[in-house]
Amino acid sequence: MSATLLQVEGLVTEYGPVRAVDGVDLSVSEGAVTAVLGANGAGKTTLLRTISGLVRPRSGTVELEGRSLKGLAVERIVRLGVAHVPEGRGVITELTTEENLALGGLWRGRGAMPVEEVYELFPPLRERRRQPAGSLSGGERQMLSIGRALVARPRVLLLDEPSLGLAPLVSREIMELVRRMAAERSVAVLLVEQNARSALAVADRGVVLNLGRIVAEGDASDLIADEDLRRAYLGF
Repeated sequence: MSATLLQVEGLVTEYGPVRAVDGVDLSVSEGAVTAVLGANGAGKTTLLRTISGLVRPRSGTVELEGRSLKGLAVERIVRLGVAHVPEGRGVITELTTEENLALGGLWRGRGAMPVEEVYELFPPLRERRRQPAGSLSGGERQMLSIGRALVARPRVLLLDEPSLGLAPLVSREIMELVRRMAAERSVAVLLVEQNARSALAVADRGVVLNLGRIVAEGDASDLIADEDLRRAYLGF
């Protein structure tokens, strides 16, 4: 049985009077993909931002292998093994592919993953290593964003909408890469995705958020099979 790497309990995050995350409990295991699903405004992005330290929770706990991350600086959380790929493929367009990847290791020092290992996982990036990131396709930029996070050798990878704006074929390719990366690198992946069908196709487990609360959770196959749940919250 795979070890639990990330444990979240009773997490509450507020923006003024709005409770964006409301008492969330979840766990993510080594080598597994857990999909976080729900409509816009359900609290999915805020959940990732709270785990990675970009937003401070009002209450609750976030633990990495039993160690509390609450109150730690973002760079400290990265060093401990949590990497966050935000929505929007935030590469630095003026830098080359290789320079962008090198940035991922800044806070890891000698513990960073060699760039060559990223090229083995994402071969198209090797061919574009000396090109400005701004010249890459949408799918290649997403590979670069994920690859840059992997350079930090995360134990937990937080992915926010990795298929957003991509053609269906490219989206499927990215999702399969996420699945393979989790299994081969023993990384725990917490995947936020608007396309519930594609996310559940590669996930081991899923949680469904509505107005900041978990309204359903379970094995991905069980969530796909629940027609009432799909109609009410997942849109397919």
